Amino acid sequence: MRGQPKVERLYLDFDSFFASAEQHFNADLRGRPLGVVPLDSPHTSCIAVSREAKARGVKSGASIRAARDVIPDMVFVIARHDAYVRLHKRILQVIGDILPVAHVRSIDEVVCHLSPREAAQGKALAERIKAALAQSFSPALTCSIGMAPTELLAKVGAEMNKPDGFALIEAQALPDCLSHLDLHDLPGISKGIGARLAAAGVRDIGGLWRLAPKHARQIWGNVEGERFWNEFHGLHAERPETKKSMYGHGRVLPRDGRTPDKVEACARQLLLSAARRLRRDDLRAKELTLAFRKGRASEDAQWSWRGSFAAARDDRTFMRALSRGLGEARRSLRFSPHAVSVMLHGLVSDADITGDLFGGALDEGADDTSRKKWEKVSDLMDSLRQTHGAKALSFGAQEEVLGGYVGAKIAFGRIPDEADFSDAPTVDEDTQFLSY
Repeated sequence: MRGQPKVERLYLDFDSFFASAEQHFNADLRGRPLGVVPLDSPHTSCIAVSREAKARGVKSGASIRAARDVIPDMVFVIARHDAYVRLHKRILQVIGDILPVAHVRSIDEVVCHLSPREAAQGKALAERIKAALAQSFSPALTCSIGMAPTELLAKVGAEMNKPDGFALIEAQALPDCLSHLDLHDLPGISKGIGARLAAAGVRDIGGLWRLAPKHARQIWGNVEGERFWNEFHGLHAERPETKKSMYGHGRVLPRDGRTPDKVEACARQLLLSAARRLRRDDLRAKELTLAFRKGRASEDAQWSWRGSFAAARDDRTFMRALSRGLGEARRSLRFSPHAVSVMLHGLVSDADITGDLFGGALDEGADDTSRKKWEKVSDLMDSLRQTHGAKALSFGAQEEVLGGYVGAKIAFGRIPDEADFSDAPTVDEDTQFLSY
């Protein structure tokens, strides 16, 4: 008879990472309700709040005005993504001295694989990691840890007792040890999947547990449902290695950054940042998508344009495509955008390209000589930026975008490279307070 799945995964999730990082850097902020905002504006919202603010009812995403209505003396600081990335790298070194890090899932989440001996240590191992972090950094920088047979269950455990929590989920305790959770507390149960589960009569943990794997696949509409079922039941689900499909960046625009000239300047900077990343990975793109959004939910307030061209890697080709998209936006966009995104996709490497590419034009009036020239220009500019700083030169006018960090903001699943940062590095202890 097959034995119960063993505990083999540890999931570590930092608590309110951006806010905790600022409290670590600045001891005067420890113990105080703190909000981290993306730019120095009274009209922006918190991208992170400290545990002290959460305890008093302020959630991440709250506007400055709403947060001050709840906590009049709340402190706000401006996000410093480069400082958080440097701290993240130092954190990985500390964790790695105790356990090898198998996967970095985000700036504040990592996965470790456990041997039977390591798993047997249980909470003692988690406490050892926490003590090493506190000693290397400060008590302000805390994490929650889950240990379980699979990564999904370990992540659930890490989220069960935040902040500074620990949970050990063993196969023999399933599903009863999770019965107090709502289905939406589980990673992978989105609003849409929750609605599908409800339509199938599944409304709680027990009902989810009793699903057959093929039924889960049917509800999800693909193999991901069966993978979820396996992980939920303590069985590892193999996933194929994902292949990058696009390079791009998006930006929520502040109120004073929504004029047409500022929106277009932001789009150009987002594109140039994406193009530099594409070249660092030695790839080309064949398509560009420009998109605008007003608000957060209305499908009627979205607009997009898609342009294609022969596989390219130079800024000139990309900027010409973007110019066509911006021209179409000026003619047909019917709202003032609150957010903009630019994506390069249709990715190929030189090895994937047939000889026809290099015998044809990248755009009207271009030839192979022109293509090579502009590729050399882009490569030279990349090299000079790396040597003399990201703002040493630019393709076109040097355009400042409110909030900085264009193309270098931390997003879930993406941690910027050092080469993504355009401005001079911030000093860890140099807290940047909101001036409003």
